[in-house]
Amino acid sequence: MSRPERVVVVGAGLAGLRAAERLRELGFTGELTIIGAEATPPYHRPALSKQLLTGAMKPVDLMLPAYREIGARWRLNTQVQYVVPQKRTVRLPGGEDLEYDGLIIATGMEARRIAGVPYHDPRVLGLRTMQDAIDIERAVSASRGPVAIVGGGFTGCEIACSMRHLNREVTIIGRSPNLLGNVLGPQLGEWMTNLHRDHHVDLALETSVRQWVPRQDGIEMHLSDGTFLLASCAIVVAGTVPATSWLRGSGLPLDDGVVCEPTCHVVGAEDVVAAGDVAQWPNLRFSDKPRRLEHWLNAVEMGRAAAENLLAGRAAATPFTPMPRFWTEQFGIRIMASGVPKMGTETISLGTPERGNGTVVGYVDDGRLMGVIGIDSPGAVVTWTDTVLRHNPAPGDRPTRVAPEPIPAQALASRAPNRARANGRHSLPTRRDLQRVVRPPAFAPAY
Repeated sequence: MSRPERVVVVGAGLAGLRAAERLRELGFTGELTIIGAEATPPYHRPALSKQLLTGAMKPVDLMLPAYREIGARWRLNTQVQYVVPQKRTVRLPGGEDLEYDGLIIATGMEARRIAGVPYHDPRVLGLRTMQDAIDIERAVSASRGPVAIVGGGFTGCEIACSMRHLNREVTIIGRSPNLLGNVLGPQLGEWMTNLHRDHHVDLALETSVRQWVPRQDGIEMHLSDGTFLLASCAIVVAGTVPATSWLRGSGLPLDDGVVCEPTCHVVGAEDVVAAGDVAQWPNLRFSDKPRRLEHWLNAVEMGRAAAENLLAGRAAATPFTPMPRFWTEQFGIRIMASGVPKMGTETISLGTPERGNGTVVGYVDDGRLMGVIGIDSPGAVVTWTDTVLRHNPAPGDRPTRVAPEPIPAQALASRAPNRARANGRHSLPTRRDLQRVVRPPAFAPAY
């Protein structure tokens, strides 16, 4: 970028806020504008399904602090209509054109809309924004009947925990055979399913809603297994999609998000970067395939990296190669993860830790530990994260002085039949690595 600069950040969430802060930290003194579709300043989104619904926090408690003065012009409650990269212009409502020298795309996600759902009924709600959470809290408080949750992902499970905390009857309706199996794998997915059953969450799994029948006394849902459910309100959290509609026709590449280079620069654009949930980029620590990552900590780290590389320019930019890590809490039990467990082709048990009540599962591909997930085992997860780092060095990382060691016998025994591999060069370390933590990584709540 040439100076003086005008930087526009589209997206007033966590990634956009941290990107703006990083610009100022690096000495950017030009004009800075942050545009947000919501009327609310940046807030702590993971708390919507937990503390806000249970009443433990009020909306004002969720506001995110700016850790330094950013001196930005805030354009909240403003939906960008489109962008013209060739003219370095974003179009705002009313025909207003806003020029930029650098653009940061941080618009995040929006709730997936499902055909046939009566969204016009005030008892049918979604959860993505603070206003959504406020509407759910009001709808739940207005009745004492059962609550239905359509979607068995992280958000659906956390809402179910909140409803049980409020002593409400709740049913999760999901297409998968278990809860979070696509994220945690079948072993921990089944454990998660049993955890919710043990806390009296009704589960209607491997099914979907075929027909919605609004009634005076509630919402009647006819399920694909032939049963029906009557709920006082229904919360639809069946996934999200990247908020990229305003980028259509811009010429910027879109494919499940805006496609970026390893440096966060949008492919084909010299002065446009992207950060957070909306960005699809190759994390060269793990592979050269572009992926999106919907986690709180990634929004923080990628927002900062995108700002750094925007100021540096494409020629001097460095790849963004984070170690993903996040946690969620279900009924008082903390689930922590690091790496990219989805890239594992098999799972191994890394044993019950010496400290902690749960266990740690490793996700392996061709002898490389791609990620770990632990149940109430924070110390062990932090330690095994160091192993994931050493098995997946980023380009330019210093070679580790600790060579990988053979897979423990108990881990070998835990592998799925006919999928075990013996690979001496890339084998997993023993428990002795539990004593070799270099720097414990930070963890943040899942979205």
